[in-house]
Amino acid sequence: MYKKNAWEQYDEAELAKVEAFAAKYKAYLDAGKTERECVTEAVKLAEAEGFIDLDKVIREGGKLQAGDRVYRNWMGKDIMLFIVGSKPMQEGMNILGAHIDSPRIDVKQNPLYEEEGLAYLDTHYYGGIKKYQWVAIPLALHGVVCKKDGSTVTIAIGEDESDPVFYISDLLIHLAADQMTTPASKVIEGEALNLIVGSQPLKGEEKETVKANVLKLLKDKYDIEEEDFLSAELEIVPAGKSRDVGFDRALIAGYGHDDRVCSYPSMAAVLDYEGTPEYTLCAVLTDKEEIGSVGATGMGAKYFENTVAELYNCVHGYCALGVTRTLQNSRMLSSDVSAGYDPNFAGVFEKKNAAILGRGVCFNKFTGRGGKGGSNDANAEFIAQVRAIMDDANVDWQTAELGKVDVGGGGTIAYICANYGMNCIDCGIAVLSMHAPWEMISKADLYEGYKCYCAFLKGAKAF
Repeated sequence: MYKKNAWEQYDEAELAKVEAFAAKYKAYLDAGKTERECVTEAVKLAEAEGFIDLDKVIREGGKLQAGDRVYRNWMGKDIMLFIVGSKPMQEGMNILGAHIDSPRIDVKQNPLYEEEGLAYLDTHYYGGIKKYQWVAIPLALHGVVCKKDGSTVTIAIGEDESDPVFYISDLLIHLAADQMTTPASKVIEGEALNLIVGSQPLKGEEKETVKANVLKLLKDKYDIEEEDFLSAELEIVPAGKSRDVGFDRALIAGYGHDDRVCSYPSMAAVLDYEGTPEYTLCAVLTDKEEIGSVGATGMGAKYFENTVAELYNCVHGYCALGVTRTLQNSRMLSSDVSAGYDPNFAGVFEKKNAAILGRGVCFNKFTGRGGKGGSNDANAEFIAQVRAIMDDANVDWQTAELGKVDVGGGGTIAYICANYGMNCIDCGIAVLSMHAPWEMISKADLYEGYKCYCAFLKGAKAF
């Protein structure tokens, strides 16, 4: 079944909308290089659209009614946005779910050391990366340092043109004969991803003079001691802003498309919703998907269920069965990226079931590995409803798999949400070079994703 290229169907007015939405997305992508930064930006955008803090409503014993707009910031790493619908919540919500963590390199808790005139931070990579892609490129340092006195220092170094950047060295080609015969997974070992952070000694010191100078600079600028690394969360990401790609500027290269290219339009679809919806609407942007949705901020935790219970209490008064029915009767697009078909590596794809850049948003009936292991396999009845919604809204869409059956695979948050019994399908944007420091997407697919999420919020119905 051939799907047309979305660009062929745009008139001048629609092209202007594509570019305008892409510009907003790039601004969000550049401002949110960590999950914490994404939440900070999301709170700003939500409050600008009249959303109020659900925790404030809870503290004040307030009540909510149809049309009210609230958000909840969970631990600074997740955010949930709700618009209360006119129907009872027990009839289910229309949910858009995506994740805001991305593959990166984290700084260890006891990281700073000196070796032969260079100061380093020791690291531990996060998520599935090709380690060799992260060497010999400019890197930035983002995150927080939490001190014993309760204060928090926010760090973002390497993004402004006047900032220094950081660097992980690679072996020069002249001495790399053995390295060049090593399997790609071993070319750079995890313990070799050591971040260079200084090389100038501090005068008057007798040993570890470069490390001493780095510590002095951190103390002078941020009032940070070496022991403060113990309670820090510092993330190493590519330095620099996202950029348009190609003579036609139709593509975007940037860090973190997986999965901010889905999380931003999901959030925007809720923020832009006008009026009072029939069903309660929700966008949940979650953390830790890249490492299995674990921990207190991963989708496997109970924070989403607990927040729905709090919302239910503010709308209807608490009822455990009511909360259970709300989750069970909900409908969800688990919005995560799909592997874009890459002609340079055609052998790993089954082309007629691959996502083609420029042909619109992707629906994945299943993900997982091999025999669909670890997958949510969406029900045909729900897919039929989604098909009708997309076609009625003139959304360009396609179906996809994550490569050939026995080649690889991957997972999303879909199976976790489906555990409640809700209908759920994976739906996202095709990406080239997924999990690389710089990934690439089509502006047309981004825009069609936004249209898809808007249409789903308005059109999804209870079975």
